[in-house]
Amino acid sequence: MAVTIKKVGVIGSGQMGNGIAHVAALAGFDVVLSDVSADRVKSALATINGNLSRQVAKKTISEEARKAALARITAADSLDSFADCDLVIETAVEKEEVKRKIFHDLCAVLKPEAIVASDTSSISITRLAAATDRPEKFIGIHFMNPVPLMELVELIRGIATDDSTFDAAREFVAKLGKQVAVSEDFPAFIVNRILLPMINEAIYTLYEGVGNVEAIDAAMKLGAHHPMGPLELADFIGLDTCLQIMQVLHEGLADSKYRPCPLLVKYVEAGWLGRKTQRGFYDYRGDKPVPTR
Repeated sequence: MAVTIKKVGVIGSGQMGNGIAHVAALAGFDVVLSDVSADRVKSALATINGNLSRQVAKKTISEEARKAALARITAADSLDSFADCDLVIETAVEKEEVKRKIFHDLCAVLKPEAIVASDTSSISITRLAAATDRPEKFIGIHFMNPVPLMELVELIRGIATDDSTFDAAREFVAKLGKQVAVSEDFPAFIVNRILLPMINEAIYTLYEGVGNVEAIDAAMKLGAHHPMGPLELADFIGLDTCLQIMQVLHEGLADSKYRPCPLLVKYVEAGWLGRKTQRGFYDYRGDKPVPTR
């Protein structure tokens, strides 16, 4: 029998976490949202409210739906706030040791039947599940950014994930109005296995002087009808996240074709991480983005 999910916990209130809380609350789930500080959660709630208000302005939801969704989201004081959740989704930084520590501490307060999920974009679900007391109730639920707009969710089973956990996760995603793509538990799964090497190759194209930032992005937008150029997209994702995923691919698959471009490494070392730091392959500090190379 699949677990009935009514209350959802979200650990991490950044781009992915507040997006997941947004869509879950709008779909009628009670949501508990946490982060390392109360200020971050407060900021996330303001972001959710702003995004919901934009949906009201576009007439995709009603004002009553906005108010109801916000009322369903509560801030967590501690991990104890997740004690009665049916599903808890972790959206922390893409570092395995951080995620494993969260799962170890979280499982101590959860009810036995609760499902634990990771929104990881690249790390082994089987390895993460091993850090818990319930590998059969652990699953990868990988949302796309920005969560309220993107239709796809990847579901990834670990080696121990049981059928009832998978069925409950699939039903949860369907209630959010999202489409499921089922991936095997290989590094970076489906979307990032294809997308990040393309971005990395675009960075190599820049690094080797084949074209500048504007030419590379224009080539893919106009020549391949991509809605966003690969370097602009890298800035949107975060260059640190791009590097972490490429490192997971390179280490996990032991193939030189996944070697992160040295220029990507250099930008991350400089703290030029894209939009979130106002500089990446574009400089966002002025009225409009300006290429940095």
